[in-house]
Amino acid sequence: MQRAFRDGARAHRGGDGDGWASSRHGRAAAAMSRTALLVTHTGRRRSTEHARAVAADLIAAGFEVRVIAEEADDLDLPGVVPVAGPEAAEGAEIVFALGGDGTFLRAAELARPAKAPLLGINLGKVGFLAEAEINDLDTAVRDVVGRNYTVDERLTLDVTAEFDGGPTIESWALNEISVEKGERAQMLELLVDVDGRPLSRYGCDGVVCATPTGSTAYAFSGGGPVVWPEVEALLLVPISAHALFSRPLVTAPTSTFMITVDPFTTLAVLCCDGRRVYDLPPGARVTVRRGALPVRIVRLRARPFTDRLVAKFGLPVHGWRGSRR
Repeated sequence: MQRAFRDGARAHRGGDGDGWASSRHGRAAAAMSRTALLVTHTGRRRSTEHARAVAADLIAAGFEVRVIAEEADDLDLPGVVPVAGPEAAEGAEIVFALGGDGTFLRAAELARPAKAPLLGINLGKVGFLAEAEINDLDTAVRDVVGRNYTVDERLTLDVTAEFDGGPTIESWALNEISVEKGERAQMLELLVDVDGRPLSRYGCDGVVCATPTGSTAYAFSGGGPVVWPEVEALLLVPISAHALFSRPLVTAPTSTFMITVDPFTTLAVLCCDGRRVYDLPPGARVTVRRGALPVRIVRLRARPFTDRLVAKFGLPVHGWRGSRR
């Protein structure tokens, strides 16, 4: 789902290229408090330097710039506001994630409950979730200041895990939720239900439940299909399954998966976006369904998903002699 960004009035683009600040509407908007949250990988010097530049530009444009409290000392930038806790993005106009996909997913944990748009700027390697690359940094900041962007709403997953003698586990994911074996030398026995009906029993390394956004991540490496992000669907991908029927599945977005860890199998692990990990004993029941809240992702330019695939995966299209427009 995509909708154009509006801030209570029609977006204005001035003839002098200064956007909102070049008009009466722009001057009024500039007088209003605008807030951005900056999340980065301060363990990398280059990331810290770029984060300082973004923060300085936003402050100069009239933004209040928040940073995660534990990152504030490394950024060492006067004028930023340290914040902590799950409400760090509350009331923020936008959240910047400067780093790789790991930084983006960490920022998504803060942006999602606040319903704040999230802009990823890739300072890592592949950075599939990012909208802009390092060379686009200045342009990206100018577009945000000028409110020249759109927002996609990306489907997420909610998960609940229950087992006897333990507390109920509740979490979510933007990319994927996986149930994996907890012991390297042991095969995991899982029973998978879809929409309340048993589908198959797998002896496997695990099962991945993914969103279209996550179809290019763990599910992709497990042999799952690439799904365009505009498609509303859920994916289920068995990992290294010893079964005749072990194909990846694409279901309706209203479907519900239940994954039961066999009572006589080994320890399992529940993993959400590779960040939130929980131990699952034999007999645990994991339920995965569409998430109640989407993640809102900023788009700076209209760009076909095909082009993103080609660029991020380095697909061999150059030199092809077919017709091109």
